[in-house]
Amino acid sequence: MKRQSNLKINYFMNCLLTLSSFLFPLISFRYVSRILLPEGTGKVSLAVAVISYFAMFAQLGIPTYGIRACAAVRDDRQKLSRTAKELLIWNLFLSMIAYAALFAAIAVIPKLREEKVLYLICSVSILMNALGMEWLYKALELYTFITVRSILTKALSVAAIFLLIHKQSDYVLYGAIFTGAGCTNYLFNLLRVHRYVDLHVCSDEDSEGDACNCRLDLRRHLRPMLVFFAMSCAVTIYTNLDMVMLGFMTSDWEVGNYHAAVMVKNILVAAVTSLAAVLLPRASYYVENGRMEEYRTISRKALNFAVLSSMPLSLFFVMSADKCISFLAGNAYNGAVVPLRILMPAIVFIAVSNITGIQMLVPLGKEKVVLVSELAGMAVDVTLNSLLIPEYGASGAAIGTMVAELVVLTVQCWHFGRDLSWYFYETSWGRILLGCGIGYIASIWIYSMSLGAFVTIIIGGCLFFGTFLAAMFITKENMTMYIYNVLMSRMCAMLRHR
Repeated sequence: MKRQSNLKINYFMNCLLTLSSFLFPLISFRYVSRILLPEGTGKVSLAVAVISYFAMFAQLGIPTYGIRACAAVRDDRQKLSRTAKELLIWNLFLSMIAYAALFAAIAVIPKLREEKVLYLICSVSILMNALGMEWLYKALELYTFITVRSILTKALSVAAIFLLIHKQSDYVLYGAIFTGAGCTNYLFNLLRVHRYVDLHVCSDEDSEGDACNCRLDLRRHLRPMLVFFAMSCAVTIYTNLDMVMLGFMTSDWEVGNYHAAVMVKNILVAAVTSLAAVLLPRASYYVENGRMEEYRTISRKALNFAVLSSMPLSLFFVMSADKCISFLAGNAYNGAVVPLRILMPAIVFIAVSNITGIQMLVPLGKEKVVLVSELAGMAVDVTLNSLLIPEYGASGAAIGTMVAELVVLTVQCWHFGRDLSWYFYETSWGRILLGCGIGYIASIWIYSMSLGAFVTIIIGGCLFFGTFLAAMFITKENMTMYIYNVLMSRMCAMLRHR
Protein backbone atom coordinates (compact mmCIF):
# COMPACT_ATOMS: atom_id res chain seq x y z
CA MET A 1 0.00 0.00 0.00
CA LYS A 2 2.33 2.68 -1.23
CA ARG A 3 0.73 5.92 -0.18
CA GLN A 4 2.30 9.36 -0.47
CA SER A 5 -0.56 11.83 -0.41
CA ASN A 6 0.04 15.37 -1.54
CA LEU A 7 0.82 17.36 1.60
CA LYS A 8 -0.71 20.54 0.19
CA ILE A 9 -3.98 18.73 -0.59
CA ASN A 10 -4.02 17.30 2.92
CA TYR A 11 -3.49 20.75 4.37
CA PHE A 12 -6.20 22.24 2.15
CA MET A 13 -8.68 19.57 3.27
CA ASN A 14 -7.72 20.12 6.89
CA CYS A 15 -8.29 23.85 6.39
CA LEU A 16 -11.80 23.07 5.13
CA LEU A 17 -12.30 20.88 8.18
CA THR A 18 -11.06 23.69 10.42
CA LEU A 19 -13.36 26.17 8.68
CA SER A 20 -16.32 23.86 9.29
CA SER A 21 -15.23 23.55 12.93
CA PHE A 22 -15.50 27.33 13.11
CA LEU A 23 -18.71 27.95 11.15
CA PHE A 24 -20.95 25.19 12.48
CA PRO A 25 -20.33 25.84 16.21
CA LEU A 26 -20.69 29.55 15.50
CA ILE A 27 -24.11 28.99 13.95
CA SER A 28 -25.36 26.44 16.48
CA PHE A 29 -24.01 28.07 19.64
CA ARG A 30 -25.48 31.46 18.74
CA TYR A 31 -28.87 29.74 18.76
CA VAL A 32 -28.51 27.24 21.58
CA SER A 33 -26.84 29.65 24.03
CA ARG A 34 -29.85 31.94 23.90
CA ILE A 35 -32.24 29.01 24.51
CA LEU A 36 -30.35 27.10 27.21
CA LEU A 37 -28.62 30.12 28.83
CA PRO A 38 -25.36 29.67 30.82
CA GLU A 39 -26.95 27.17 33.23
CA GLY A 40 -28.04 24.79 30.46
CA THR A 41 -24.86 24.94 28.41
CA GLY A 42 -22.91 24.66 31.67
CA LYS A 43 -24.58 21.33 32.53
CA VAL A 44 -23.72 19.87 29.13
CA SER A 45 -20.17 21.22 29.21
CA LEU A 46 -19.59 19.69 32.64
CA ALA A 47 -20.95 16.33 31.47
CA VAL A 48 -18.71 16.33 28.39
CA ALA A 49 -15.68 17.27 30.53
CA VAL A 50 -16.37 14.49 33.06
CA ILE A 51 -16.92 11.87 30.35
CA SER A 52 -13.64 12.93 28.74
CA TYR A 53 -11.77 11.49 31.75
CA PHE A 54 -13.35 8.06 31.30
CA ALA A 55 -12.74 8.25 27.54
CA MET A 56 -9.13 9.18 28.24
CA PHE A 57 -8.62 5.94 30.17
CA ALA A 58 -10.41 3.90 27.48
CA GLN A 59 -8.09 5.29 24.80
CA LEU A 60 -4.86 4.79 26.80
CA GLY A 61 -2.88 7.08 24.49
CA ILE A 62 -3.98 5.22 21.35
CA PRO A 63 -5.24 8.31 19.41
CA THR A 64 -1.67 9.68 19.15
CA TYR A 65 0.35 6.47 19.42
CA GLY A 66 -1.89 4.78 16.84
CA ILE A 67 -1.06 7.44 14.23
CA ARG A 68 2.66 6.88 14.67
CA ALA A 69 2.43 3.09 14.85
CA CYS A 70 0.20 2.76 11.78
CA ALA A 71 2.03 5.43 9.74
CA ALA A 72 5.28 3.51 10.19
CA VAL A 73 3.81 0.34 8.53
CA ARG A 74 1.21 1.87 6.23
CA ASP A 75 2.92 0.56 3.07
CA ASP A 76 2.41 -3.06 4.20
CA ARG A 77 -1.28 -4.04 4.47
CA GLN A 78 -0.50 -7.18 6.43
CA LYS A 79 1.50 -5.37 9.12
CA LEU A 80 -0.96 -2.49 9.15
CA SER A 81 -3.90 -4.87 9.67
CA ARG A 82 -2.12 -6.59 12.52
CA THR A 83 -1.29 -3.29 14.23
CA ALA A 84 -4.82 -1.94 13.80
CA LYS A 85 -6.37 -5.14 15.14
CA GLU A 86 -4.13 -5.13 18.22
CA LEU A 87 -4.91 -1.50 19.03
CA LEU A 88 -8.64 -2.04 18.50
CA ILE A 89 -8.65 -4.96 20.96
CA TRP A 90 -6.87 -2.81 23.55
CA ASN A 91 -9.34 0.03 23.01
CA LEU A 92 -12.43 -2.17 23.36
CA PHE A 93 -11.12 -3.92 26.47
CA LEU A 94 -10.31 -0.63 28.19
CA SER A 95 -13.68 0.83 27.18
CA MET A 96 -15.46 -1.88 29.15
CA ILE A 97 -13.41 -1.01 32.24
CA ALA A 98 -14.15 2.68 31.71
CA TYR A 99 -17.89 1.99 31.58
CA ALA A 100 -17.73 0.01 34.82
CA ALA A 101 -15.96 2.93 36.52
CA LEU A 102 -18.48 5.43 35.08
CA PHE A 103 -21.48 3.46 36.36
CA ALA A 104 -19.88 3.30 39.80
CA ALA A 105 -19.23 7.06 39.77
CA ILE A 106 -22.83 7.84 38.82
CA ALA A 107 -24.06 5.63 41.65
CA VAL A 108 -21.77 7.24 44.25
CA ILE A 109 -21.46 10.95 43.33
CA PRO A 110 -24.69 12.94 43.86
CA LYS A 111 -23.91 15.64 41.26
CA LEU A 112 -23.52 12.98 38.57
CA ARG A 113 -26.53 11.01 39.76
CA GLU A 114 -28.75 14.10 39.44
CA GLU A 115 -28.03 14.19 35.70
CA LYS A 116 -27.44 10.48 35.07
CA VAL A 117 -29.43 10.44 31.82
CA LEU A 118 -27.25 13.19 30.37
CA TYR A 119 -24.05 11.44 31.48
CA LEU A 120 -25.12 8.07 30.08
CA ILE A 121 -26.02 9.64 26.73
CA CYS A 122 -22.68 11.43 26.50
CA SER A 123 -20.87 8.20 27.43
CA VAL A 124 -21.86 6.56 24.12
CA SER A 125 -18.85 8.39 22.67
CA ILE A 126 -16.52 6.12 24.69
CA LEU A 127 -17.52 2.98 22.77
CA MET A 128 -17.90 4.66 19.39
CA ASN A 129 -14.49 6.30 19.72
CA ALA A 130 -12.95 2.84 20.10
CA LEU A 131 -14.81 1.38 17.13
CA GLY A 132 -14.18 4.40 14.91
CA MET A 133 -10.36 4.02 14.82
CA GLU A 134 -9.82 7.66 13.83
CA TRP A 135 -6.07 7.20 14.34
CA LEU A 136 -5.96 4.74 11.41
CA TYR A 137 -7.50 7.23 8.98
CA LYS A 138 -5.09 9.96 10.07
CA ALA A 139 -2.11 7.62 9.78
CA LEU A 140 -3.13 6.88 6.18
CA GLU A 141 -3.59 10.62 5.56
CA LEU A 142 -7.19 10.15 4.35
CA TYR A 143 -8.01 13.80 4.95
CA THR A 144 -10.44 14.13 2.05
CA PHE A 145 -12.68 11.45 3.55
CA ILE A 146 -12.25 12.84 7.07
CA THR A 147 -13.21 16.33 5.88
CA VAL A 148 -16.28 15.36 3.82
CA ARG A 149 -17.53 13.04 6.55
CA SER A 150 -17.07 15.62 9.30
CA ILE A 151 -18.72 18.46 7.39
CA LEU A 152 -21.72 16.25 6.65
CA THR A 153 -22.21 15.20 10.28
CA LYS A 154 -21.74 18.79 11.52
CA ALA A 155 -24.39 20.03 9.08
CA LEU A 156 -26.82 17.33 10.26
CA SER A 157 -26.19 18.17 13.92
CA VAL A 158 -26.81 21.90 13.33
CA ALA A 159 -30.07 21.08 11.54
CA ALA A 160 -31.10 18.83 14.45
CA ILE A 161 -30.37 21.62 16.96
CA PHE A 162 -32.59 24.11 15.13
CA LEU A 163 -35.36 21.55 14.72
CA LEU A 164 -35.35 20.04 18.22
CA ILE A 165 -33.99 22.55 20.78
CA HIS A 166 -36.71 25.02 21.75
CA LYS A 167 -36.69 25.46 25.54
CA GLN A 168 -34.19 25.56 28.41
CA SER A 169 -35.11 22.06 29.60
CA ASP A 170 -33.89 20.62 26.26
CA TYR A 171 -30.27 20.58 27.46
CA VAL A 172 -30.28 16.75 27.65
CA LEU A 173 -31.36 16.58 24.02
CA TYR A 174 -28.62 19.06 23.15
CA GLY A 175 -26.11 16.77 24.85
CA ALA A 176 -27.43 13.86 22.75
CA ILE A 177 -27.06 15.82 19.50
CA PHE A 178 -23.59 17.03 20.47
CA THR A 179 -22.49 13.46 21.23
CA GLY A 180 -24.28 12.00 18.23
CA ALA A 181 -22.32 14.16 15.78
CA GLY A 182 -19.03 12.63 16.86
CA CYS A 183 -20.45 9.12 17.03
CA THR A 184 -21.75 9.40 13.46
CA ASN A 185 -18.22 10.18 12.29
CA TYR A 186 -16.97 7.02 13.95
CA LEU A 187 -19.80 5.00 12.38
CA PHE A 188 -18.71 6.14 8.91
CA ASN A 189 -15.16 5.08 9.80
CA LEU A 190 -16.32 1.64 10.88
CA LEU A 191 -18.26 1.06 7.66
CA ARG A 192 -15.19 1.81 5.48
CA VAL A 193 -12.38 0.28 7.51
CA HIS A 194 -12.33 -2.99 5.51
CA ARG A 195 -10.95 -1.04 2.54
CA TYR A 196 -7.67 -0.42 4.35
CA VAL A 197 -7.17 -3.25 6.86
CA ASP A 198 -8.37 -6.80 7.50
CA LEU A 199 -9.95 -7.12 10.93
CA HIS A 200 -11.57 -10.54 10.57
CA VAL A 201 -10.91 -13.20 13.22
CA CYS A 202 -8.43 -15.73 11.85
CA SER A 203 -9.41 -19.37 11.47
CA ASP A 204 -6.93 -22.24 11.74
CA GLU A 205 -6.62 -22.27 7.94
CA ASP A 206 -5.91 -18.52 7.85
CA SER A 207 -3.28 -18.72 10.54
CA GLU A 208 -1.30 -21.30 8.56
CA GLY A 209 -1.10 -19.08 5.49
CA ASP A 210 -0.89 -15.69 7.17
CA ALA A 211 0.88 -16.21 10.46
CA CYS A 212 2.14 -12.62 10.71
CA ASN A 213 -1.35 -11.12 10.63
CA CYS A 214 -3.00 -13.74 12.83
CA ARG A 215 -0.41 -14.00 15.59
CA LEU A 216 -1.24 -10.90 17.60
CA ASP A 217 1.17 -9.38 20.09
CA LEU A 218 -0.77 -7.05 22.34
CA ARG A 219 2.07 -6.60 24.82
CA ARG A 220 4.38 -4.86 22.33
CA HIS A 221 2.16 -1.77 22.38
CA LEU A 222 1.74 -1.50 26.13
CA ARG A 223 4.87 0.47 27.06
CA PRO A 224 4.60 3.18 24.36
CA MET A 225 0.83 3.36 24.92
CA LEU A 226 1.39 4.02 28.61
CA VAL A 227 3.73 6.92 27.80
CA PHE A 228 1.17 8.43 25.43
CA PHE A 229 -1.54 7.70 27.99
CA ALA A 230 0.36 9.68 30.60
CA MET A 231 0.65 12.51 28.06
CA SER A 232 -3.08 12.27 27.38
CA CYS A 233 -3.82 12.31 31.11
CA ALA A 234 -1.82 15.47 31.60
CA VAL A 235 -3.43 17.24 28.62
CA THR A 236 -6.97 16.12 29.47
CA ILE A 237 -6.54 17.11 33.10
CA TYR A 238 -5.30 20.61 32.49
CA THR A 239 -7.68 21.26 29.56
CA ASN A 240 -10.83 19.87 31.16
CA LEU A 241 -10.10 20.09 34.88
CA ASP A 242 -10.91 23.80 34.94
CA MET A 243 -14.44 22.99 33.71
CA VAL A 244 -14.86 20.18 36.24
CA MET A 245 -13.47 22.22 39.15
CA LEU A 246 -15.72 25.14 38.24
CA GLY A 247 -18.71 22.80 38.20
CA PHE A 248 -17.97 21.37 41.63
CA MET A 249 -16.59 24.54 43.28
CA THR A 250 -18.87 27.24 41.84
CA SER A 251 -22.02 26.99 39.71
CA ASP A 252 -23.38 25.94 36.31
CA TRP A 253 -23.55 29.67 35.46
CA GLU A 254 -19.76 30.00 35.83
CA VAL A 255 -19.25 26.84 33.78
CA GLY A 256 -21.51 28.17 31.03
CA ASN A 257 -19.62 31.45 30.82
CA TYR A 258 -16.26 29.70 30.82
CA HIS A 259 -17.47 27.28 28.16
CA ALA A 260 -18.28 30.21 25.86
CA ALA A 261 -14.75 31.60 26.28
CA VAL A 262 -13.13 28.19 25.84
CA MET A 263 -15.18 27.49 22.72
CA VAL A 264 -13.77 30.60 21.03
CA LYS A 265 -10.27 29.61 22.15
CA ASN A 266 -10.69 26.07 20.83
CA ILE A 267 -11.86 27.32 17.43
CA LEU A 268 -8.76 29.50 17.15
CA VAL A 269 -6.52 26.67 18.36
CA ALA A 270 -7.96 24.41 15.65
CA ALA A 271 -7.16 27.07 13.07
CA VAL A 272 -3.52 27.53 14.08
CA THR A 273 -2.78 23.84 14.74
CA SER A 274 -4.37 22.48 11.55
CA LEU A 275 -0.99 22.17 9.83
CA ALA A 276 0.53 20.06 12.63
CA ALA A 277 -2.39 17.64 12.46
CA VAL A 278 -1.52 16.96 8.82
CA LEU A 279 2.24 16.80 9.38
CA LEU A 280 2.39 14.24 12.23
CA PRO A 281 1.97 11.10 10.07
CA ARG A 282 4.27 12.54 7.39
CA ALA A 283 6.95 13.44 9.95
CA SER A 284 6.73 9.95 11.49
CA TYR A 285 7.11 8.47 8.01
CA TYR A 286 10.21 10.60 7.29
CA VAL A 287 11.88 9.68 10.59
CA GLU A 288 11.06 5.99 10.19
CA ASN A 289 12.71 6.02 6.75
CA GLY A 290 15.74 8.12 7.75
CA ARG A 291 14.75 11.19 5.72
CA MET A 292 15.83 13.64 8.41
CA GLU A 293 16.46 16.67 6.20
CA GLU A 294 12.87 16.55 4.95
CA TYR A 295 11.70 16.19 8.54
CA ARG A 296 13.67 19.32 9.55
CA THR A 297 12.37 21.30 6.59
CA ILE A 298 8.69 20.73 7.31
CA SER A 299 9.32 21.38 11.02
CA ARG A 300 10.85 24.79 10.26
CA LYS A 301 7.97 25.75 8.00
CA ALA A 302 5.43 24.53 10.57
CA LEU A 303 6.98 26.64 13.34
CA ASN A 304 7.03 29.70 11.12
CA PHE A 305 3.38 29.19 10.19
CA ALA A 306 2.39 28.66 13.83
CA VAL A 307 3.88 31.99 14.91
CA LEU A 308 2.62 33.89 11.85
CA SER A 309 -0.98 32.71 12.33
CA SER A 310 -1.30 32.67 16.12
CA MET A 311 0.11 36.05 17.13
CA PRO A 312 -2.28 38.28 15.11
CA LEU A 313 -5.27 36.07 15.96
CA SER A 314 -4.48 36.27 19.67
CA LEU A 315 -4.17 40.07 19.65
CA PHE A 316 -7.28 40.62 17.52
CA PHE A 317 -9.50 38.58 19.83
CA VAL A 318 -8.13 40.32 22.90
CA MET A 319 -9.36 43.53 21.26
CA SER A 320 -12.68 42.01 20.13
CA ALA A 321 -13.53 39.82 23.15
CA ASP A 322 -16.63 41.75 24.26
CA LYS A 323 -18.01 42.05 20.73
CA CYS A 324 -17.25 38.41 20.02
CA ILE A 325 -19.08 37.13 23.11
CA SER A 326 -22.01 39.49 22.49
CA PHE A 327 -22.39 38.25 18.91
CA LEU A 328 -21.76 34.60 19.66
CA ALA A 329 -23.69 34.00 22.88
CA GLY A 330 -25.60 37.16 23.80
CA ASN A 331 -25.54 39.54 26.74
CA ALA A 332 -26.36 36.73 29.19
CA TYR A 333 -22.73 35.61 28.78
CA ASN A 334 -21.01 38.88 29.71
CA GLY A 335 -19.10 36.92 32.35
CA ALA A 336 -17.14 35.23 29.52
CA VAL A 337 -15.42 38.41 28.27
CA VAL A 338 -12.60 38.63 30.83
CA PRO A 339 -11.82 34.86 30.73
CA LEU A 340 -11.63 35.06 26.92
CA ARG A 341 -9.11 37.91 27.04
CA ILE A 342 -7.01 36.02 29.60
CA LEU A 343 -7.03 32.87 27.46
CA MET A 344 -5.90 34.52 24.21
CA PRO A 345 -2.09 34.44 24.83
CA ALA A 346 -2.47 30.68 25.23
CA ILE A 347 -3.22 30.51 21.48
CA VAL A 348 0.41 31.39 20.75
CA PHE A 349 1.77 28.99 23.38
CA ILE A 350 -0.38 26.11 22.11
CA ALA A 351 0.41 26.78 18.45
CA VAL A 352 4.17 26.58 19.03
CA SER A 353 4.13 23.72 21.57
CA ASN A 354 1.91 21.72 19.23
CA ILE A 355 4.74 21.83 16.69
CA THR A 356 7.66 21.34 19.09
CA GLY A 357 5.86 18.53 20.90
CA ILE A 358 3.59 16.55 18.58
CA GLN A 359 5.28 17.41 15.28
CA MET A 360 8.95 17.39 16.31
CA LEU A 361 9.49 15.37 19.50
CA VAL A 362 6.94 12.56 19.04
CA PRO A 363 8.18 11.39 15.59
CA LEU A 364 11.70 11.28 17.06
CA GLY A 365 10.49 8.95 19.80
CA LYS A 366 10.97 11.59 22.50
CA GLU A 367 7.41 11.50 23.78
CA LYS A 368 8.74 11.30 27.35
CA VAL A 369 9.91 14.91 27.01
CA VAL A 370 6.40 15.88 25.91
CA LEU A 371 5.06 13.95 28.89
CA VAL A 372 7.29 15.85 31.32
CA SER A 373 6.19 19.19 29.85
CA GLU A 374 2.51 18.28 30.11
CA LEU A 375 2.87 16.95 33.65
CA ALA A 376 4.48 20.26 34.59
CA GLY A 377 1.59 22.11 32.97
CA MET A 378 -0.92 19.90 34.76
CA ALA A 379 0.69 20.54 38.16
CA VAL A 380 0.67 24.30 37.58
CA ASP A 381 -2.94 24.23 36.38
CA VAL A 382 -4.22 22.22 39.35
CA THR A 383 -2.39 24.48 41.80
CA LEU A 384 -3.58 27.75 40.26
CA ASN A 385 -7.15 26.47 39.83
CA SER A 386 -7.30 25.49 43.49
CA LEU A 387 -6.09 28.93 44.55
CA LEU A 388 -7.94 31.14 42.07
CA ILE A 389 -11.29 29.52 41.20
CA PRO A 390 -12.90 30.04 44.65
CA GLU A 391 -12.11 33.76 44.44
CA TYR A 392 -12.27 34.59 40.73
CA GLY A 393 -14.42 31.82 39.21
CA ALA A 394 -14.09 31.51 35.42
CA SER A 395 -11.33 34.14 35.28
CA GLY A 396 -9.28 32.14 37.77
CA ALA A 397 -9.67 29.02 35.64
CA ALA A 398 -8.56 31.00 32.57
CA ILE A 399 -5.41 32.18 34.35
CA GLY A 400 -4.57 28.59 35.33
CA THR A 401 -4.97 27.34 31.75
CA MET A 402 -2.97 30.19 30.21
CA VAL A 403 -0.04 29.78 32.60
CA ALA A 404 -0.13 25.97 32.20
CA GLU A 405 0.23 26.27 28.42
CA LEU A 406 3.19 28.63 28.89
CA VAL A 407 4.86 26.09 31.20
CA VAL A 408 4.36 23.28 28.64
CA LEU A 409 6.03 25.35 25.91
CA THR A 410 8.87 26.44 28.21
CA VAL A 411 9.78 22.86 29.17
CA GLN A 412 9.79 21.70 25.54
CA CYS A 413 11.93 24.64 24.43
CA TRP A 414 14.32 23.96 27.32
CA HIS A 415 14.86 20.44 25.98
CA PHE A 416 15.81 21.70 22.51
CA GLY A 417 18.11 24.38 23.94
CA ARG A 418 20.15 26.19 21.30
CA ASP A 419 19.07 23.73 18.60
CA LEU A 420 15.62 25.34 18.58
CA SER A 421 17.06 28.56 17.15
CA TRP A 422 18.03 26.58 14.01
CA TYR A 423 14.42 25.54 13.52
CA PHE A 424 13.21 29.09 14.16
CA TYR A 425 15.71 30.81 11.88
CA GLU A 426 13.09 31.35 9.13
CA THR A 427 10.63 32.94 11.58
CA SER A 428 10.59 36.74 11.32
CA TRP A 429 9.63 37.61 14.89
CA GLY A 430 10.29 41.32 14.52
CA ARG A 431 8.29 41.64 11.31
CA ILE A 432 5.34 39.73 12.77
CA LEU A 433 5.32 41.88 15.92
CA LEU A 434 5.54 45.01 13.78
CA GLY A 435 2.61 43.82 11.66
CA CYS A 436 0.54 43.14 14.80
CA GLY A 437 1.28 46.63 16.08
CA ILE A 438 0.30 48.24 12.78
CA GLY A 439 -2.89 46.18 12.67
CA TYR A 440 -3.75 47.26 16.21
CA ILE A 441 -3.27 50.96 15.42
CA ALA A 442 -5.25 50.70 12.18
CA SER A 443 -8.30 49.03 13.77
CA ILE A 444 -8.53 50.05 17.43
CA TRP A 445 -10.58 53.18 16.69
CA ILE A 446 -13.50 51.16 15.33
CA TYR A 447 -14.22 49.71 18.79
CA SER A 448 -15.02 53.14 20.22
CA MET A 449 -17.92 53.58 17.78
CA SER A 450 -21.48 52.56 18.59
CA LEU A 451 -21.79 49.87 15.95
CA GLY A 452 -23.30 46.41 16.29
CA ALA A 453 -21.10 43.55 17.45
CA PHE A 454 -21.06 41.78 14.08
CA VAL A 455 -20.35 44.95 12.08
CA THR A 456 -17.56 45.93 14.47
CA ILE A 457 -15.92 42.50 14.21
CA ILE A 458 -16.10 42.50 10.40
CA ILE A 459 -14.79 46.04 9.91
CA GLY A 460 -12.19 45.67 12.67
CA GLY A 461 -11.06 42.33 11.25
CA CYS A 462 -10.69 43.70 7.72
CA LEU A 463 -8.66 46.65 8.99
CA PHE A 464 -6.50 44.59 11.36
CA PHE A 465 -5.70 41.63 9.14
CA GLY A 466 -5.58 43.72 5.96
CA THR A 467 -2.88 45.99 7.35
CA PHE A 468 -1.12 43.04 8.98
CA LEU A 469 -0.87 41.17 5.67
CA ALA A 470 0.22 44.35 3.89
CA ALA A 471 3.02 44.74 6.42
CA MET A 472 4.06 41.11 5.87
CA PHE A 473 4.23 41.65 2.10
CA ILE A 474 6.11 44.93 2.36
CA THR A 475 8.68 43.46 4.74
CA LYS A 476 8.80 40.21 2.69
CA GLU A 477 8.15 37.92 5.66
CA ASN A 478 9.37 34.41 4.79
CA MET A 479 6.26 32.28 5.23
CA THR A 480 3.98 34.93 3.73
CA MET A 481 6.12 35.07 0.59
CA TYR A 482 6.34 31.26 0.46
CA ILE A 483 2.53 30.89 0.58
CA TYR A 484 2.14 33.70 -1.98
CA ASN A 485 4.61 32.11 -4.39
CA VAL A 486 2.95 28.70 -4.08
CA LEU A 487 -0.50 30.17 -4.78
CA MET A 488 0.77 32.22 -7.74
CA SER A 489 2.55 29.23 -9.27
CA ARG A 490 -0.62 27.15 -8.96
CA MET A 491 -2.70 29.89 -10.58
CA CYS A 492 -0.22 30.27 -13.44
CA ALA A 493 -0.22 26.50 -13.97
CA MET A 494 -4.02 26.48 -14.14
CA LEU A 495 -4.05 29.34 -16.64
CA ARG A 496 -1.47 27.60 -18.86
CA HIS A 497 -3.50 24.40 -18.71
CA ARG A 498 -6.55 26.27 -19.99
